[in-house]
Amino acid sequence: MAVALDRIRVGSAPDSWGVWFPDDSQQVPWQRFLDEVAEAGYSWIELGPYGYLPTDPARLTDEVRSRGLKVSAGTIFCGLHRGPSEWNSTWEQVSRVAALTQAMDAKHLVVIPSFWRDDKTAEILEPPELTTEQWGHLTRGMERLGREVKETYGLDIVVHPHADTHIDTEEHVERFLDSTDSGLVNLCLDTGHYAYCGGDSVKLIETYGERIGYLHLKQVDPEILADVVKNEIPFGPAVQRGVMCEPPAGVPELGPVLTAAQKLGVDLFAIVEQDMYPCEPDKPLPIAVRTRKFLRSCGA
Repeated sequence: MAVALDRIRVGSAPDSWGVWFPDDSQQVPWQRFLDEVAEAGYSWIELGPYGYLPTDPARLTDEVRSRGLKVSAGTIFCGLHRGPSEWNSTWEQVSRVAALTQAMDAKHLVVIPSFWRDDKTAEILEPPELTTEQWGHLTRGMERLGREVKETYGLDIVVHPHADTHIDTEEHVERFLDSTDSGLVNLCLDTGHYAYCGGDSVKLIETYGERIGYLHLKQVDPEILADVVKNEIPFGPAVQRGVMCEPPAGVPELGPVLTAAQKLGVDLFAIVEQDMYPCEPDKPLPIAVRTRKFLRSCGA
């Protein structure tokens, strides 16, 4: 019998409906996303790209409540490794997203580092490795962000290791955690991105458990991933090849990840994110229904 995962709150996100951008003709309308995520059996959602869902708090509150949904987090991207000159543009984005997140009674802001390689064109934008000076900018910048987001909006930031960013591999994730204050900055562990970059999610949870503040549930197809790594394929085209696959077909096994997270003894969100931009409009719902059923079989 599966362990009762009573500290894990499962949800889904626009990402699992093929939504990467605020407005894109290849994406399903936001009303359909909300209808279908509720139909699939989820009660928690993320905001997704700012501007995809309504940004008026009163309207969004009505829309989610009418479907029995609640919001767990908002998301921002930032390039704080570039130094203090990045702060103003970062805070401008944060203030919009954090204000809406706070208004929806959510408590988390997911922070994704900026890409060093363009996920559409494959253009190399920056070196994939940071200098020592840039690591200092990144860690100090994230601590400042954590402090000011908490003071201004009452939200906790959770930094999301992500393919084709500077916080990706086990080495980079551990360096980031070892260099930041747990009182200001914790992690959104995305099981798919961490596996994509060669990391072991269960090991990370068991080693750095006090730093795990949030989970994204995702799997990668090992065969497609091997080809992606061999041919240095950027993340966007890799997603189009199906590198992020429907559970339980890929890695890591989500049962052991959830069990390890439950053992931390804290309440954690575990938000399903199956990257599949772009996708056919009728594809996401059946996958979401099957994934929710699978997670229930794991005890979630």
